[in-house]
Amino acid sequence: METQGDLAKSATEYSPAPQTEGGDDTMRANMYRLLATLTSAPAAAELLERLRRIAGEGVSGNEDMGTAWRTLGLASAHATVASVDDEYHDLFVGIGRGEIVPYGSWYQTGFLMDRPLAFLRRDLAMLGILRQDGNHEPEDHISALCETMSLMADEDTGFAINVQRRFFHDHLEPWVGRFFADMQRAKSARFYAAVGQLGERFFDIERRYLEMLA
Repeated sequence: METQGDLAKSATEYSPAPQTEGGDDTMRANMYRLLATLTSAPAAAELLERLRRIAGEGVSGNEDMGTAWRTLGLASAHATVASVDDEYHDLFVGIGRGEIVPYGSWYQTGFLMDRPLAFLRRDLAMLGILRQDGNHEPEDHISALCETMSLMADEDTGFAINVQRRFFHDHLEPWVGRFFADMQRAKSARFYAAVGQLGERFFDIERRYLEMLA
């Protein structure tokens, strides 16, 4: 998204793991940004190296998230840039279509570019969030939605929590859990099965956190 900035940040800029279940806007924004990066393109060498360290660093806070972070760290230790690239393309690109279709419209209606995307574009326009020039992916791609939530959760952007909650409820909650569960079950997934576990656990915590503030 045009107001989001560059997601190709050094992996060292990501928090190694969330320390609480909610309330930390920086943690939430970083988690969304990391998931956006992991689902937008194959993980680069620098990011894989940063994720490998997690298994040895240990994490604190939520037990389920800690397990997911350690699993991702171990998966990164057994992955290579080439293997992750192959896996990403098998899962999300394929020949004609990958094993998983990472679009909200598909999960909600079974069709691409359907009504959920039209509603999403309406809401993005109302929020003043524009797509970056040169980005041809529809806005309901999981990485684009995580980008948007990272922007909204960033404490410097000024999006009220009720606006975040409504956007999450309308455009992510109906399908994102199924998407990350499918990622874990996919035949092609090894490294991305661990990404799916991390995403599923984070979004469950995020849903409960936003509900708590309702």
